[in-house]
Amino acid sequence: MTTPPPVVPPDRAQVRRVALSSLLGTAIEYYDFLIYATLAALVFGDLFFPDSRPELATIASFGTLAVGYVARPIGGIVFGHFGDRLGRKSMLVITMTMMGVASFLIGLLPTFGMVGVAAPVALVLLRLAQGVAIGGEWGGATLMVTEYAEPERRGFWNGVMQMGSPIGSVLSTVVVTVVTLLPDDELMSWGWRVPYLLSVLLLAAGLYVRLSIAETPVFQKDSASAPQRLPLAQVLRRPRNLLLACAVGLGPFALTALISTYMLSYATAIGYRRADVMTGLLLASITALIAIPLCSALSDRVGRRTVILTGAFGIMAFAWPLYTLVDTRTLAGLFAAMTIGQLAQSAMYAPLGALLSEMFGTAVRYTGASMGYQLAALIGAGFTPMLAATLNVGTIRSTPLIALAIGCGAITAIAIWRIGETRGTNLSTVSGAVAQSRDSHGGNTVDRKPVSGPS
Repeated sequence: MTTPPPVVPPDRAQVRRVALSSLLGTAIEYYDFLIYATLAALVFGDLFFPDSRPELATIASFGTLAVGYVARPIGGIVFGHFGDRLGRKSMLVITMTMMGVASFLIGLLPTFGMVGVAAPVALVLLRLAQGVAIGGEWGGATLMVTEYAEPERRGFWNGVMQMGSPIGSVLSTVVVTVVTLLPDDELMSWGWRVPYLLSVLLLAAGLYVRLSIAETPVFQKDSASAPQRLPLAQVLRRPRNLLLACAVGLGPFALTALISTYMLSYATAIGYRRADVMTGLLLASITALIAIPLCSALSDRVGRRTVILTGAFGIMAFAWPLYTLVDTRTLAGLFAAMTIGQLAQSAMYAPLGALLSEMFGTAVRYTGASMGYQLAALIGAGFTPMLAATLNVGTIRSTPLIALAIGCGAITAIAIWRIGETRGTNLSTVSGAVAQSRDSHGGNTVDRKPVSGPS
């Protein structure tokens, strides 16, 4: 058996530039995507679904939130296909442009009161465009970092890139918090548009940085050989890894939905002021900003599985105390619950970039990692707020939310146990050959075929 030759890593300065580019791109994309999640809970029910009862309008607005998540696997397939065949960088320029333009256009949309049913239809179409864009963004940004980084520091550099998610969340929370200080009539008439219109400035800055980086050395090395004609077909031919990649992401995404997107609706319904819940969201985002790089770096030392299992068991144990704290209707209880819940979420989420990249061969890596991640996002984050709102129609209760958190945490724990340890996998591949990975029961390096498609 021939061992594939190692890829000579680029200099540290180049790795830092790539990590910064991925961080900024991810932050911009998540800013654009997450401002909708916040405004869906605050104003979109009245603006785009005014003929419904209040609770049904909330469900409808969260339904359009879910539409964006439904489109994310489509983006993973489309951009994964061309990213595996043509390269990672060019796809990332397209995804960023799509997201920025769609977000800007949402800020210009007429409401239901202006044009009737055409308003929610246009909103759904732009949410689809956002979902397709972010579906291709994460996989490309992750692979740019993973395929540049030294094997022993993949987790760390992925942690830098993953900080883009909480940075985007902080930016969106700050901007939305500022506009919600406006009187209600001004917020409903023009204030909600401001966060979207600002996205065009972020788009210009992000494209400037992203255009300055080069294609990954791993892809450049392997692109000389014949690429897969249909990477998705290769992934689906052996679907075990795709299913496990999706399952391991359910816990962190469902928990994100419960402690951020749906927490606005739940907490305000039981008596919290909207501004106080926004402050809690800001604290949670800052917590993630610190915890994600720490947990990612830790996964380089103790393994991806150990860190993710810690977070999964943590939320299973803390789900009931979390909502008990929220139900005290005190600011201390709310802030403590959201902060501790975010720590568990970060432990599950932080190693995902490195983990999913190490589960697929180079010829199908963009497609496989993107599909696993985006399907998890669709099920875990896209449908959870709508399901939670449906379960709480009529009577607001925490019991269904506790069950959702525990169930999704258990799925993540089972999935990562089945995946085993991927830390140390050699991403260098040759046609039809094997990848190197560390045995999940120890530190010895063993040969193992990539599970989805030839390398």
